[in-house]
Amino acid sequence: MEISEQILNWRVVAASVCGTSHVKNKQLCQDAHHWQLLPDNILVAAAADGAGSAVQGKVGAMIAVETAVESISNKEITQETLIDDALVRSVLAEAMLSAAKAVEEEAVACEKQPMDLATTLIIMIATPELVAVAQVGDGVAVAKDEGGNLLALTIPDNGEYINETTFLTSPAALKTAQLKIWRQPIVNVGMITDGLEMLAMNMAVGAPHKPFFMPLFEFVANAQDKSVAQEQLVKFLRSDKITQRTDDDLTLIIGALRD
Repeated sequence: MEISEQILNWRVVAASVCGTSHVKNKQLCQDAHHWQLLPDNILVAAAADGAGSAVQGKVGAMIAVETAVESISNKEITQETLIDDALVRSVLAEAMLSAAKAVEEEAVACEKQPMDLATTLIIMIATPELVAVAQVGDGVAVAKDEGGNLLALTIPDNGEYINETTFLTSPAALKTAQLKIWRQPIVNVGMITDGLEMLAMNMAVGAPHKPFFMPLFEFVANAQDKSVAQEQLVKFLRSDKITQRTDDDLTLIIGALRD
């Protein structure tokens, strides 16, 4: 078993595409994502959805994901150090704080208010034995274990009213952020922004929709060419099957461990 675990490596395919409503209105995609494979087989990923009401939501989303991943990448973490739950929480909290500060600093530099760059943010750290997630706002992070169990690690924070959520620039964002550590032998991970929630989740019970995620996990595990796989994922997100059910911006990050 130990030998098998050592040769399993992450394969990741991710994309953010502009929703049909934004294309129609000639607006930019407000979503952003970023991921990086660190030494010792550690995957770090982030997804963000800039607020549609924010004049520079796209900028906020881009800064948030890039800063969060960079913050974790600079820690020189290993699978051994990640055994400590307190350290995992600290690394995620610092990444979230760094992202929030970076967005606020960009707002000052642009002579804007922080809410003009409002964005959600999901941050994930994944190894073959661990998935840890911090989240502010809507969207969902999921993981699948060796037994085929598919778990929603977070739940969408949709607020009291329709289309309302908490943003990284909200006053209580960091205090109310979700944080989940799941220690199981992992096979797959996934992250979505809110544009895919109705397709990817059974919202009534807060459970991932297996017919959505399972084929995608299989697709990534079998992908041979990263560029071709990304093109295929973009094509999937722009397909009638998806756009007939959602007109919002869409971000999807899928990771699979394979030899």
